[in-house]
Amino acid sequence: MHEAAYAELGLDARYVTFEPSRADLATAIRGAEALGVAGLNVTIPFKQDVLSLVDADDLATRIGAVNTIDFSGEAVTGHNTDVAGVRRSFSYHDVPLAGQDAVVVGAGGAGRAGAFALADAGSNVDIANRTVETAEAVAADVGPAASPHSLDDLPGLLDDADVLVNATSVGMEEDRSPVPADALHGELAVLDAVYSPLRTKLLRDADAAGATTIDGAWMLLFQGVAAFELWTGHDAPVPSMNEALRDRL
Repeated sequence: MHEAAYAELGLDARYVTFEPSRADLATAIRGAEALGVAGLNVTIPFKQDVLSLVDADDLATRIGAVNTIDFSGEAVTGHNTDVAGVRRSFSYHDVPLAGQDAVVVGAGGAGRAGAFALADAGSNVDIANRTVETAEAVAADVGPAASPHSLDDLPGLLDDADVLVNATSVGMEEDRSPVPADALHGELAVLDAVYSPLRTKLLRDADAAGATTIDGAWMLLFQGVAAFELWTGHDAPVPSMNEALRDRL
């Protein structure tokens, strides 16, 4: 999707991958800066490690993870565009977040990003996780808009919910859903962070219930759009990036 954007805008750029060891991470970042690289995406297992190696913005610091490094300014800055991935996915599908009741399933990295994205947009956020203590820790970091719960609480939480985000990997390896199908309803907007497969059981169940459904490729797309705009200073050609991404999934 990045190379499709470069081609459309006529930018002389390439998007390539590097796999440094954890021990060489600081050296890799300094080397990329010295070579004139515009920016880096950071993925598992490095999102927490790079936090202390860059000038992380407030959002990335609060979340405790960096997924995008930008070399275009005077300082090497760190950002978390997963939050933009969540919020722009809902915005693109005309789903409002301010004043809404939202449920996030999962309290890992994607769950943290989802909870912060929704809370910062003005939603009340219930975080349901297999280990309640982890949900409690995320809710404490997010602030008073967030509340921790167990997965057993999901049916009750979803009764009056407007928004649901699956931030777990359930549905990726097996055709199953983290949410009981009979807990879904037509007033929900459901975002599943899983993008392989695109039509997970959760989304099929949500479709059957009449809910608005948003597949995980949208979140993947819009976190990349935010990174592209940081690095280049250009508005991203979203349709071309979306087409290129979906051609590869």
